[in-house]
Amino acid sequence: MMTFLPSYVKGAWWTPVEDPDAAVVRDASTGDEVVRVSTTGLDLAGAVAFARREGQRSLGALTFHQRAMVLKNLAIALNERREELYALSMRSGSTRRDSLSDIDGGIGVLFTFSSKARRELPAGTVVLDGPVEPLSKDGSFLGRHVYTRLPGVAVQINAFNFPMWGSLEKFAPAFLAGLPTIVKPATPTAYIAEAWVRMVVETGLLPEGSLQLVSGSVPGLFDLLDLGDTVGFTGSASTAERLRAQAKPGVRFTSETDSINASILGPDAVPGTPEFDAYVKQLLVELTTKAGQKCTAIRRAIVPAGTTDAVAAALREKIAERVVVGDPRVEGVTMGPLVSREQRDEVLRQVAVLQDAGGRFVVGSAEAPDARVADGASPADGAFLEPMLLAFADAATPAVNDIEAFGPVASIVEYTDVAEAATIVGRGGGSLVTSVATHDPGVATELLTRMGAMNGRVLFLDRDDARTSTGHGAPVPHLVHGGPGRAGGGEELGGIRSVLHSMQRTAIQGSPRMLTALTGVWHPGAETDTAGRHPFRKPLSDLRIGDAVESAEREVTLDDIEVFANFTGDTFYAHMDEESAAANPFFPGRVAHGYLLVSWAAGLFVDPAPGPVLANSGLENLRFVTPVSPGDRIRVALTAKQITPRETDEYGEVRWDAVIHNQDDEIVAQYDVLTLVAKTWQPAEVLV
Repeated sequence: MMTFLPSYVKGAWWTPVEDPDAAVVRDASTGDEVVRVSTTGLDLAGAVAFARREGQRSLGALTFHQRAMVLKNLAIALNERREELYALSMRSGSTRRDSLSDIDGGIGVLFTFSSKARRELPAGTVVLDGPVEPLSKDGSFLGRHVYTRLPGVAVQINAFNFPMWGSLEKFAPAFLAGLPTIVKPATPTAYIAEAWVRMVVETGLLPEGSLQLVSGSVPGLFDLLDLGDTVGFTGSASTAERLRAQAKPGVRFTSETDSINASILGPDAVPGTPEFDAYVKQLLVELTTKAGQKCTAIRRAIVPAGTTDAVAAALREKIAERVVVGDPRVEGVTMGPLVSREQRDEVLRQVAVLQDAGGRFVVGSAEAPDARVADGASPADGAFLEPMLLAFADAATPAVNDIEAFGPVASIVEYTDVAEAATIVGRGGGSLVTSVATHDPGVATELLTRMGAMNGRVLFLDRDDARTSTGHGAPVPHLVHGGPGRAGGGEELGGIRSVLHSMQRTAIQGSPRMLTALTGVWHPGAETDTAGRHPFRKPLSDLRIGDAVESAEREVTLDDIEVFANFTGDTFYAHMDEESAAANPFFPGRVAHGYLLVSWAAGLFVDPAPGPVLANSGLENLRFVTPVSPGDRIRVALTAKQITPRETDEYGEVRWDAVIHNQDDEIVAQYDVLTLVAKTWQPAEVLV
């Protein structure tokens, strides 16, 4: 009886009845059949329609913060079951350490995006981009940029090497953006993708239609996509170009493709330095993690002239100490096989091309290694290779910069000066990442200046960060993952940037009243409400955008300025020396401290009795506009600008627009005040 891998579409699990031509997926170490994969009979058009209808409806009903909480709870659920995923992942050749980058890394993406969304995104569904642009002299016509939700579906086509992290790094930002996702995993590891999708479905936390899984091929899919849909592809550059050509003009197509990444050993990082040791250790990690099957792995080791032998010798020593090739389920194995024998054979074909181009083995060989396998098993049934490093006499050899053997393989070339090292990096045609081992800021600065445009990410490794560095080949959710040119030109990850990639930026124009309604943020010139209770007496349940307080005036005296100066120690001449202050082009004479005015403003607008305002959590965007002289009078207007309830707390954050004016109605200072405010509040006299 053939076992077919299910798909999850239209809110239910679906399995083909039969397909004699189904793809057969085998255990990477033993060659045993794991599962068969087919989409024969799958209603792909129905899945796309379901995402657009049900996924858009369910996600559209949630705010950014509510979506973020779903991600957090999904991460918790997956974290509790990761041992199941580890065991399954070993069938693909992954060691437990490999699984940390795929399984734990994927879970970490969910946690990180949930946290960042609740800190950096508003509580609503619209994101502001940049400041207000005044478009009229009287302030009645304004413009600004906003991000809003796309109306379609996000299709992700993933590579075999990271069936969990690769999916979740695309899913998390799309989900936050309110865009339902269809996951199409690579066939060799699709059973791992099916496992984590099944786990999250079983939680019951997924909004209807927000996530679907297609296990197998997707013929005709691009004919179903249109304006408002997105495609995120990870794989080879040639496949990316073929798929990009199929996408309609309105479909956003981004790709993260094969990359001839480099790692530079700085001229100061000679043998015996911490930087040399860190470089060799990192090279070992990149050759052996996932058996080198990483889009971010080091493919070119670029070292100073005359150091190839030293690097190779140090690497051989590390391999002898730490690397045991074999079945990940066998005790002591530290490096598993490639994902399949077909992939192993493809890597060996590329190694042969590198050899024909002049590469000579300085570490390892293309021979079958002495792999450690379970009793009764044969190494010949697995897709095993050992780490390989090939040296080239000429760094300009085209194969070095063009050929990617997607396995435990790297080339090593030499440079004569820092400028040449950067030139070699550029020959790769655009990379996901380049790392540099140097303790010399001058070397680092020159390299970044020369090669930054060729990379999506540059890691500088030295004695100060070697212990804490996440490593050359480890993208992190906070920073951009992608790269120019050959690397695909995409920007997956990158914190909230990647969420915005799944949204539409639009310039909006209108009155302050209209922009306030559209954005959920008060704009100067919109209505305010100063009647009734002081806004500091209102909990979040009662507080509204535009609630305001306008203070009485307070006169500034010379005595006030001198007391503040002597009390704080801020005796800057503009406050204490009339002649020097008058000579300053910005002041008419002695002026009040800006921080004195801000302090007084708090005293003018605050309601001091215990109430729903729990704490002042910050002050942002402070600008001093007009100097205040002795004898001037100031007043302050404080308006509730933005209200952000916290999903997990009994309080939220309120951003207040604060403007200090003088007696001539000139703006003296303006800034945002941040406070933490209880969601509900019962006055003490009511509780008694």
